[in-house]
Amino acid sequence: MCSIRALQSLTKPPLLRFISSTPQSMLLNPIPKSLSFHSSRRLAAAVTSMTRANSSGGCSQSDHVAGDWYSVPDLRLRDHSFTAPLDYSLDCSTCPKITIFAREVVSVLFLVFSAELLGVVGKEEQPLPFLLYLQGGPGFESPRPTEGSGWISKACEEYRLVLLDQRGTGLSTPLTASSMMQLKSPEELANYLKHFRADNIVNDAEFIRVRLVPDAGPWTILGQSYGGFCAVTYLSFAPKGLKQVLLTGGIPPIGSSCTADTVYSACFAQTIRQNEKYYKRFPQDVEIVREVVSHLAEHEGGGVHLPSGGILTPRGLQLLGLSGLGSSTGFERLHYMLERVWDPIIVAGAQKQISYYFLNAYERSLGFDTNPLYALLHESIYCQGASSGWSAHRIRAKDEGKFDAVKAAKEGRLVLFTGEMIFPWMFEEIHPLRPFKDAANLLAAKEDWPPLYDIDSLNNNKVPVAAAVYYEDMYVNFKLAMETASQIAGIRLWITNEFMHSGLRDGGSQVFDQLMGLLSGKKPLF
Repeated sequence: MCSIRALQSLTKPPLLRFISSTPQSMLLNPIPKSLSFHSSRRLAAAVTSMTRANSSGGCSQSDHVAGDWYSVPDLRLRDHSFTAPLDYSLDCSTCPKITIFAREVVSVLFLVFSAELLGVVGKEEQPLPFLLYLQGGPGFESPRPTEGSGWISKACEEYRLVLLDQRGTGLSTPLTASSMMQLKSPEELANYLKHFRADNIVNDAEFIRVRLVPDAGPWTILGQSYGGFCAVTYLSFAPKGLKQVLLTGGIPPIGSSCTADTVYSACFAQTIRQNEKYYKRFPQDVEIVREVVSHLAEHEGGGVHLPSGGILTPRGLQLLGLSGLGSSTGFERLHYMLERVWDPIIVAGAQKQISYYFLNAYERSLGFDTNPLYALLHESIYCQGASSGWSAHRIRAKDEGKFDAVKAAKEGRLVLFTGEMIFPWMFEEIHPLRPFKDAANLLAAKEDWPPLYDIDSLNNNKVPVAAAVYYEDMYVNFKLAMETASQIAGIRLWITNEFMHSGLRDGGSQVFDQLMGLLSGKKPLF
């Protein structure tokens, strides 16, 4: 659904690390010589309905097309395309269809050189267990491997990895700023988007599993951030498809109704702490940010035009905290953006202005031009049978003084960046989101969201689960994560402040090893 340990100040808290309670054939594949290598019952009913369709032939094996194997350094890959129902509650043979894309990944064993051919021997034919990766988001595609490194390389030592593009992302019928324009009314778009939450992502995963895993056996899943939310939905409604579950920064709030208000109340408090850390690291930015806010507020129209056609306002500037405050190197990237915020004065008497460099970097840091689904569906990920009602906007309004950028600049206080929050005014100020304003309002008002979790099922869970819980996570609140963990029977926790939310990206091998050790018994129980 995104560590700052390097270069942290001397006030860094002490490090926290707690732990809770056949013969194999190999295929020689030619590759170009030029390639270089380096060493709560509605969802249950939907899943049941889908399984019946699979077994009865309503959705057949012909709905799956597998490509040829190809290579990147140290990895072999194969693309899979599945034609799946948009709505699993309908007759599979007649309902609208979408494409679901997944990439199969195995490791390379060794290279073979000859006078005419460079070949690679990989694990394509080995009977490896399957590991499904669920990406964070919502609305972001799976990683595109360029080489065998990090957690992907570590996972491929023992697993056949499946990188799933969740529906609406990547190559899975992507919902982009242009493709969504095919839906002609806000009502039509909102009605379409309601099928793109965790419940149907789990349905898609099951649709793929029975076609990809030999004998439709269970697989292990790894959920990062929002992918972890999806994994807990999977545990709730389709546990028979699961062998093991790994969660990294992805334990969701599971209360009934809509938990968004609880989430944002907690996240605003953590966001304030992250702001304080940032300005302590880069005190020179305190005055820079105040000056930028004052410049924007005094500018005609309350802001300056962005390269895409949107407008940068003081409240829009605060959105930089989304990517800048909660992941590794985020502080540094934000600081280096701000150091180039102004154009130089080349001609005497020229007016001071914000640089194109900064305006362009600002838009790229948000990413709503390429992944608008994140903004449209973000608050809905917390909803079960109730609307979000623009929760972050309402919670912020309760204490607007703290996050009022213009007022803070005038009073000489810290201008606080916001965190992982979506506000209704973003659909007016951010150009790629403008066409979807009315649909966003409809989704914010929608009350009949289906269930995402089954607490009784989680209380009686039999699937081995291990989770990395990041103590200072800005995106997934530690306290709320621990409350949910207490509801998942048998879960084992690794609690640490060694990493932030991006731990899987920053220390993937270590994180993966730690979680697998918890499940295999290599890590102590106490």
